[in-house]
Amino acid sequence: MGLEYEDPHTVIEESPSLRRAPVARRVEEMFAQIKAKLPGAPLFLLCLLPERKNCEVYGPWKKKCLADFGIVTQCLAPQRVNDQYLSNLLLKINAKLGGLNTLLQIEAARAIPIVGKVPTIILGMDVSHGQPGQSDRPSIAAVVSSREWPLISKYRATVHTQSPKQEMMASLFKPRGTEDDGLIRESLIDFYTSSGKRKPDQVIIFRDGVSESQFTQVINIELEQIIEACKCLDDKWEPKFTVIVAQKNHHTRFFQTNSPENVPPGTVVDKQVCHPKNFDFYMCAHAGMIGTSRPTHYHVLHDEIGFSGDELQEFVHSLSYVYQRSTTAISVAAPIAYAHLAAAQVGTFMKFDDMSDTSS
Repeated sequence: MGLEYEDPHTVIEESPSLRRAPVARRVEEMFAQIKAKLPGAPLFLLCLLPERKNCEVYGPWKKKCLADFGIVTQCLAPQRVNDQYLSNLLLKINAKLGGLNTLLQIEAARAIPIVGKVPTIILGMDVSHGQPGQSDRPSIAAVVSSREWPLISKYRATVHTQSPKQEMMASLFKPRGTEDDGLIRESLIDFYTSSGKRKPDQVIIFRDGVSESQFTQVINIELEQIIEACKCLDDKWEPKFTVIVAQKNHHTRFFQTNSPENVPPGTVVDKQVCHPKNFDFYMCAHAGMIGTSRPTHYHVLHDEIGFSGDELQEFVHSLSYVYQRSTTAISVAAPIAYAHLAAAQVGTFMKFDDMSDTSS
């Protein structure tokens, strides 16, 4: 790929006697070995796991590295290693280490309409619940926010847990005395420091996994919390908000007449089969390889920024291309995909906490 890399410092192997030991002990022992063999904290760990799916070490190991020490890790357990596998892995590694795999042309030229002109933060929000039947596992709320404006390719994530099966996010704004301990404050401060001391004048919120019956709650509860978080940082500052909900589990499919192929990537449908009054559209940004593509249904619940239909569709389409783990477009806007990832990642921490005897 033409990237310069230093040779690995050392290779550390788990002793065979530990392979039957309890998971927590295996993770502790491995960390003890890392501390003993390395001069300082590692910048990056490449971890070869024993088995691919549901490897019991994965959750606790990630939790220890990411949550406790902030070490970047990449786990792999390949069955077959080929060029495709390795280049996909390198996409993930480069992105995790802060590199950019792709940049949109309009991003490099600062030519993104509306978003490129005025400092704009893009938020992606998702809540992930345990499997049905696990009524006591907390739900996980993830907020992903863009950084280094005018880029729309770089994101960071913050994650909280909340009451089981609660779809509305509870921790966007958490007043503690005069301080705010919520997820949004952290995102706004990070945007400010990474974008050359600029406050976002526009906030675009992508919310995933909300049914139509809860749209009013998103506006009344979540948007309200986000506005409060902004007020808490600075009374006089009044950014404009746009709230967009993305839905993937619906039953609308699109076909081409007289052709067995899926609709081409970038297809937008915004009339006839949409809501008669509300601002919504279907977009199929990805090329469907197998089966029938499922378009994503975007609903614009609230728009103070004042996007025209074309501008917003163009913007959402661009966001489908900035997902760093893929070389092409994905089916939803990248901030939503990242929020989904962040919530799922913390879900693996939880899953294994449940299995240990001491989980609170």
